[in-house]
Amino acid sequence: MRTLAAWLSVAAIAFPGAAAALEFRSVSEAAVLYDAPSKQGKKLFVIQTGTPVEVIVGLDQWTKVRDAAGTIAWIERKSLAAARTVIVTAPTAEVHEQADAASPLVFRAEKDVLLEFGEKLSSGWVRVKHRDGTSGFARAQDVWGE
Repeated sequence: MRTLAAWLSVAAIAFPGAAAALEFRSVSEAAVLYDAPSKQGKKLFVIQTGTPVEVIVGLDQWTKVRDAAGTIAWIERKSLAAARTVIVTAPTAEVHEQADAASPLVFRAEKDVLLEFGEKLSSGWVRVKHRDGTSGFARAQDVWGE
């Protein structure tokens, strides 16, 4: 008879990522991304302040992350903030007053614009806020990092 732990480990291999909830953070200050969890690793590129990243795994002072483009790299844990942002991945994201395309349009955000993350609704919308203070709801499919 298999134990629950054995079943879960088999399920994790058969369905990687299925059991884990996604964890997103944002970059608190411009930081270098590395190919290994060490400053002796190869420097890949600098990631800008506010960029959302998906946390894959943490090791001591380092965190392995994935960005919106799918790049996987290591960042120093101290460079990550608990505050969350999303990045517009669609050519244009329309932000409405309510989580409804028929509600009044508040603003449009172009691709690669960073927005403050509020909450993700089960209806497929995300509450967002622009740095100018304007807020509303964008379709979850138009942003990444939620």
